[in-house]
Amino acid sequence: MHPPPPGPLGDCLRDWEELQQDFHGIQETHRLYRLRLEELTKLQNNCTSSITRQKRRLQELALVLKKCKPSLPSEAEKAAQELENQIKERQGLFFDMEAYLPKQNGLYLSLVLGNVNVTLLSKQAKFAYKDEYEKFKLYLTIILILISFTCRFLLNSRVTDAAFNFLLVWYYCTLTIRESILINNGSRIKGWWVFHHYVSTFLSGVMLTWPDGLMYQKFRNQFLSFSMYQSFVQFLQYYYQSGCLYRLRALGERHTMDLTVEGFQSWMWRGLTFLLPFLFFGHFWQLFNALTLFNLARDPECKEWQVSWAPGEDAGRARPGFCPDPDSSPRCSCVASPSSSSSSAISSPPCGLYTRSSTTSSTGARKNEAGPSLPAGTALYGTPGLEGASEPHVLRGWGLLSSGRVCLLFPGFCGLCGP
Repeated sequence: MHPPPPGPLGDCLRDWEELQQDFHGIQETHRLYRLRLEELTKLQNNCTSSITRQKRRLQELALVLKKCKPSLPSEAEKAAQELENQIKERQGLFFDMEAYLPKQNGLYLSLVLGNVNVTLLSKQAKFAYKDEYEKFKLYLTIILILISFTCRFLLNSRVTDAAFNFLLVWYYCTLTIRESILINNGSRIKGWWVFHHYVSTFLSGVMLTWPDGLMYQKFRNQFLSFSMYQSFVQFLQYYYQSGCLYRLRALGERHTMDLTVEGFQSWMWRGLTFLLPFLFFGHFWQLFNALTLFNLARDPECKEWQVSWAPGEDAGRARPGFCPDPDSSPRCSCVASPSSSSSSAISSPPCGLYTRSSTTSSTGARKNEAGPSLPAGTALYGTPGLEGASEPHVLRGWGLLSSGRVCLLFPGFCGLCGP
């Protein structure tokens, strides 16, 4: 090879030779990477099929053990119980193994992302994604405080209100996607926690579509004030819950991918006693919001369907790092609204409320027609204390107020009152 000519061209040629040598090394490294990747894919498939086969055999073994356990002698019961414990422990080990293996996405992730593998391979990547999820909720909480304050005290515009509600819709949609990815990577998120974010997305959309009018203006300031307060409480809860999780992880009592604390320990009272007054005040404010919407729905000037479906609890805003007890007793709050149909109709809601629709005259004015009377002493829908009611009201939708979350219920699905 001829020596490079002097000057800038020679320097360029020497740099090119160095780049060529580096490129050959990169090609060899990439070839080895693709070979290892193919081997990794084969190992993943083999491991997945082996785990599936083992889990199926464990289920069959557990079923056989359950059938023969009543007929076992007393001396064999201890061995059977020990075998059951080992089967449960093995299932937990399989759960940890599957967190590092690709799995098929659920229906929601398949609709949003398609058939994309969202499993993170390294423990560091999983924890980094989970940590980024918690920071995302914290940062959005601060942004929601600022925007709700601006809409409440500085800008009285339906455009800014719509931007705030659109941010809520985007926030909850993003949470549901991220939580589904975390579940695929081994995070033990409760199903109701994800479900109430789906409901919150819908309710935020209801607030977004609520047109500007008399009913909206009556509820607007109360809703924005509550949004500010609840975001502030979320901020407090984040630091309390993250501190509890950090201590439990340090003690080895929590998985690194856990988002919330299930259960309670005595040392948690120190921070919780400071937080409880804010939580109880927020729950009473939620009840006040539900009563306000109930009164607005009964207003003769109410024409918007959104009043009956509006989120009285700021769409059940997810609280960063805080999961209420899903088994706590809920409280049922029914939101009634006159119907806008052109003819009288009798509906059959739960909660013991008989119904009456309002009629619309040819000029557009709304008037009420008396519903059918019931015999004296008759309890409506089996509800005591509602005997002889003759003025029913139409019930379009109602909210279920429980420990820190709201669930939108449809007629016949009230968990308290039954169908």
